[in-house]
Amino acid sequence: MTVVQTKDFTSAFKAYVLPGIVFQSVIIAGGYGTGREMVEYFLNYGPVGGLVGMLFISTVMWSVVLAASFEFARVYRAHDYRTFFLKLLGRFWYSFEVLYLILLLIVLAVIGSTAGVLLRDNFGLPYLLGVAIMLASVGFLTFKGTSLIEKFLSGWSLLLYGIYLVFFVMCFLRFGDEIRNSLSMGIDSSGWVVGAFKYGFYNLGAIPAVLFTTHHIKSRRQAVGAGLLGGVIGIFPGLLFYLAIVGLYPQVLSAEVPAVYALRAARLPLLLIVFQVVLLGTLVETGTGMIHAVNERLRSALRARGRDLPRRVRPLVALGLLLLGLALSTFGLIQLVAKGYGAVSWGFLFVYIVPLMTWGLYKIWKKEEGRGPVDAAGATSRG
Repeated sequence: MTVVQTKDFTSAFKAYVLPGIVFQSVIIAGGYGTGREMVEYFLNYGPVGGLVGMLFISTVMWSVVLAASFEFARVYRAHDYRTFFLKLLGRFWYSFEVLYLILLLIVLAVIGSTAGVLLRDNFGLPYLLGVAIMLASVGFLTFKGTSLIEKFLSGWSLLLYGIYLVFFVMCFLRFGDEIRNSLSMGIDSSGWVVGAFKYGFYNLGAIPAVLFTTHHIKSRRQAVGAGLLGGVIGIFPGLLFYLAIVGLYPQVLSAEVPAVYALRAARLPLLLIVFQVVLLGTLVETGTGMIHAVNERLRSALRARGRDLPRRVRPLVALGLLLLGLALSTFGLIQLVAKGYGAVSWGFLFVYIVPLMTWGLYKIWKKEEGRGPVDAAGATSRG
C-alpha cells in the first residue's frame, strides 16, 4: 500500500469509523458492560420484545441522532458540547450541561460500583482497589489528552469486539437450545417499546462526549455515514451479549452482574477472568471519554476568553468527578441502573433530541443555504 493510499485509508477511518468507536467506548460501561442494562431495559420485557426494541428502536434512534449531531457539529464547527449547545439552544444551553453532569455522575457511580464488585467477588481484592485502579487510569489518559484517548479507545474497542464475539460463541455452544427456545416465545409484553426508548434516550446523552472526534469529518456525506455506522458499531457488542444471555432467561433477571452470572453458568473460568479484565478496561474507556468532554468544554470556555486550559488541570477535574461518582456508588448497581438512568432519559429527549431534530435541522439547512440564522438566543454566553 502506497503512502497516499495509507493516508486516504487513515482519513476515511477517522471520519467514518472513529466517531462510532468512541461512541461505543463512551456508552459501554453505562450501556451494557455489566449486562445489567440489557436486562433492565430489554430482557425484562421478554427475549423477543427486548430484541425487537434494541434493533428497531434504540439502534435506529442512535444512528439518526448521531448523523444529525455530527452534521450539526461539522456545519457549526462545534467540537465540544459547550459550543454545540450554544449554537443549538442559545442562552438555555446550560439545561443540557445540568443533565449531562447528572448522567456523568451516575455513570461514574456505576463504574465505581462495578469495579469494586468485580475485584471483590471474583479476585478477593478490596473494593477500593478497583476504584483506585480506575482513578489512576482515567487520570493518566485525561492528562495525556485527545490523541492518546483516541488511540486507547480505538484499540481497546477492537479487543472488546473479539472478547464479546468469543463470549457469544461459547454461550451459544453451551445454551444454544435454550437461546432458540427463548427467542421462539414471541412478544409477551408491551413494555418493550418504552424500555427501548428510555435506553436510547439516556445513551444519546453521551453523544456530546464524542464531539471531539468530529474535527475529522469534512463533508455531509462523512457526517451522515459516520452517524449511521455509529449506531450499528455502538449496539453490536450489546447485541452479541443479549443473544448470549437470553438462554438463561428468566433466572438472569435477578443477577447484579449478568455477564459474570452467564460466564459462571457456562463454566468458562478462563474466559471469565479475561472478560473481567476487558470489562475493567471498558470502565476506564467510558470514564475517560465522558470526563474528556468536560475538559474540552472548559477548554472552549477559556479559549473564548483568550486563555487555555492548563494541562495539569485535566486529571484534577477527572479526580474530582470520579470521587463524586464514587460517593453515589453506595446506592448499589441495580438501583443506579433502574432509577438513575430512567430519571434522566426524558430530560435528554426534551433538551437535546427534540431541539436537534427540529430547530437543529432547520439551522443546518439555513446555514447550507448561505443565510446563516442567528443562534437560538441571538447571542453567545461566557459560561
